Amino acid sequence: MISGISGKLVEKGSNYLILDVNGISYQVLIPATVMQRIDEAIGADGKISLKTFHYLQSDSAKSIPVLIGFLNDIEKGFFEIFITVSGIGPRAALRALNKPISEIARAIDEADLVYLKSLPGIGEQRAREIIAKLQNKIGRFGLIQDSLRQKESSVKAKGISEEALAVLVQLEYKKHEALSMIKRALDLSPDIQTTEELLNLVYKQKKVK
Repeated sequence: MISGISGKLVEKGSNYLILDVNGISYQVLIPATVMQRIDEAIGADGKISLKTFHYLQSDSAKSIPVLIGFLNDIEKGFFEIFITVSGIGPRAALRALNKPISEIARAIDEADLVYLKSLPGIGEQRAREIIAKLQNKIGRFGLIQDSLRQKESSVKAKGISEEALAVLVQLEYKKHEALSMIKRALDLSPDIQTTEELLNLVYKQKKVK
């Protein structure tokens, strides 16, 4: 069982890192909420240390070892509790954890179905199962200070959204329609950095429809 890994970062993907450990390269999958803060953990020498959840992913005729990485034991602990919910395996949890763990813990404790359903792959029935299984059991995770940078991003996103709304209204879209298009775009890509990127994504979504 691999419970931790330290090595030099040689590749960073959208949801994984490749670490060189004494000449051997390991792929470590990273939840989005952890990936948002990963740069802060990389040393000046390019090395990073991660806590890992190690499991075997069974495929028809073989089992593939998989590592999922976290910045600390608290994040890993939440992941391990989260996958005790019926129907949520490691892969599903990896996908679902795209928002700060402290916020997800708060949503579970307050039975916030709307918030939980906004997590990728979590429908209403699964959200109810999460609440039934974990409510009043994950309070300590709500104390994680992982949302400070998220708040800064939210302020920036608000400014970008307001600029995009003004443009869409000028283009004669109704305000409620414009707000709906902006929300869909931000749900799809919450890390958008500029108004232009947001409007381009809104345009692409409209073409798909």
